[in-house]
Amino acid sequence: MPAVFRQMDIRVSFMQRLPFVFKLFKFYLLLYPLAFESFDLSGYDIILSSSSAWAKGVKKGQGQTHVCYCYTPMRFVWRYDDYVRQESFPDWLKALLPLVIAPLKKWDLQTVAGVDDYIAISSFIAERIKETYGRESVIIYPPVESDLFKPSKLDRDYFLVISRLNAYKRIDLAVEACTKLDLPLKIIGDGPARRNLMMQAGRSVEFLGRQPDSEVVRYLAECRALVFPGEEDFGIVPLEAMSCGRPVIAYRAGGAKETVIEGETGVFFEDQTADSLIAALKRFQFTSFNKDRIRLQARRFDKEIFKQLIKTYLEEKYEGRMR
Repeated sequence: MPAVFRQMDIRVSFMQRLPFVFKLFKFYLLLYPLAFESFDLSGYDIILSSSSAWAKGVKKGQGQTHVCYCYTPMRFVWRYDDYVRQESFPDWLKALLPLVIAPLKKWDLQTVAGVDDYIAISSFIAERIKETYGRESVIIYPPVESDLFKPSKLDRDYFLVISRLNAYKRIDLAVEACTKLDLPLKIIGDGPARRNLMMQAGRSVEFLGRQPDSEVVRYLAECRALVFPGEEDFGIVPLEAMSCGRPVIAYRAGGAKETVIEGETGVFFEDQTADSLIAALKRFQFTSFNKDRIRLQARRFDKEIFKQLIKTYLEEKYEGRMR
């Protein structure tokens, strides 16, 4: 975690003392609900949980208000088949997981009653919250560090991917498309799919591995465009590229539909196939973009706007509670 976390008032659960918990955390799966339920939050008027799985299960008392900032309903519970396909689990674990998932699904539904209000990270996730929990939510988009990601005067001739190299991220589409078109593609990131991607890649594709933040900013600011071939719940990297004034070539799905504007801040491809991406890359070559216009779109998601929206929302909840 960032160094600033060392200055924060962080209060851990009993799980912190379990043997080998940092290496074997997945094997402690059934203890996570107990860990969050064990926190004593009785001294607070408003509880804000930041949750993709467990945090929304904290216990609240009478008169307290619990707001959940939800990244997604438990992915490994509610999109189990997709999750298993994305992870390299051994066969014995795949056979065991359904026995673990059933009680977690029951627990997850029980915790819904303890949440007064949901905030979703995107319309895409708001729909999933409605479908899974039967609850409405307001949308407050996650923040981008607009002051960190700034335009450059240098325009380099390469396309860019920044991603964890997992199979479900579909980086293979970018590799195949740029190899076929002989377009320069730089890939920042590492992960279990790297070996297969390198075997698939042609000479125009370069794997840079993990890079320090300063280099990531530089590569984003100087690229022709960011290629974003996966389906994400929101997707912060496209906004980081747009903060640098760079367009995005994205699969039309998930959060990208809410941040990328066709023809103004990027182009979409409709099908999650290399051929569809190739068509978008060709169309991109004949589209002109304005750096200032692109950055203006990204500024709508700036960190300071996010902070103000969250603050205002919680203040309204507190004032409503005090009436």
